Amino acid sequence: MKFNPSYAPGPTDVRENVRLALAKKTNNTDFDKEFIHYYHEVSKKTGQVMGTTNEVLLLAGEGILALEAACASLTEPGDRVLVLDNGIYGEGFKDFVRMYGGEPVVLSFDYQKAIPVEEVRDFLEKDRDFKYATFVHVDTPTSVLNDASVLSPLLKEYGILTVVDSVAGMVGEPIDVDKNQIDICCGGTQKAISAPVGLAIVSVSEDAKKAMDDRKTPISSYYANLQIFKGYIEKGTLPYTMPASTIEALDVALDNILNEGQAAVYDRHAKIAAAVRKSAQEYGLSLFLESGSSNTVTAVVIPSEIGALRLQQHIKETYNLYIATSLAQYQDVILRIGHMGENAFVEKVLAVLTVIDHGLRDLGFEGKGNLGQLFLEAYREGN
Repeated sequence: MKFNPSYAPGPTDVRENVRLALAKKTNNTDFDKEFIHYYHEVSKKTGQVMGTTNEVLLLAGEGILALEAACASLTEPGDRVLVLDNGIYGEGFKDFVRMYGGEPVVLSFDYQKAIPVEEVRDFLEKDRDFKYATFVHVDTPTSVLNDASVLSPLLKEYGILTVVDSVAGMVGEPIDVDKNQIDICCGGTQKAISAPVGLAIVSVSEDAKKAMDDRKTPISSYYANLQIFKGYIEKGTLPYTMPASTIEALDVALDNILNEGQAAVYDRHAKIAAAVRKSAQEYGLSLFLESGSSNTVTAVVIPSEIGALRLQQHIKETYNLYIATSLAQYQDVILRIGHMGENAFVEKVLAVLTVIDHGLRDLGFEGKGNLGQLFLEAYREGN
């Protein structure tokens, strides 16, 4: 199989010590009681990185499983759920709500801006009858960042539980689950954590647990049911066979983050992202967003005479590099530059921007200078 290096917004590169952890011999996790405690310790370490003392569960599946499990576990038939929508994944929560019998109320905003907090407050003054609300921390198709530190406390002020998708934000952007009063925070290992694909991350508050305990109807799923983990330590068993090697790899990836220092990790992402945005604009490209830019991915608009899909295909065929466009209505408009986790280092971003520069020039775009050099200059100015 031909290998095309990827600088899409996840999955990201995996450091060698994390890959080596996958090769370690493991015991049968269905019978090894020590593994139960190991699972618990890695879950707590994940919580440390998320900023929570709430219970954290590691689910055997990709990040989307966390989103579905949150909705499956909270939603009962007829529950009204507020879906805050300013991006493709933000709107997508409505499908999970409907799937489990809920009634989603979609409150939509401009996809080129962060969710306007005061407009949410104005809406809640008129209608606050919701069991829970959903929003996305970083909506990767457009790269928009929503302020969880304001949105989640606002919703809790009105007695509404919060479900936050931080799959593409966690570790690259502060999420601070406890400080921000997030009831269920969803993540994945393959983005800024830079561990292998295969684990979904869910933190569950006491309020969320109470809502699940107080259900009048059973949860309409087994695999997406967060309550099947209830009391797993005391019972000495997990609800299904866990991917031990993937959990070992996550453990090492978390150590990489903690050893670097989370403040340093956030700073690295912020400086890289600022330099990418500045250099792209100086080069002559437009950013898709008007405000609310995330530090994990940048969405740039490709001129229509070239097209994002054509540029993507040309770079793949000519330079053996895979660059992501966007989704749905933006797939031929936006090129997404992923700079999260192990991909958020100067030398790696420089390499991908240099290739993008070559690809655009091949297709007739006359950039103002060299995109890679502009990035280096912007990065040095920011340091």
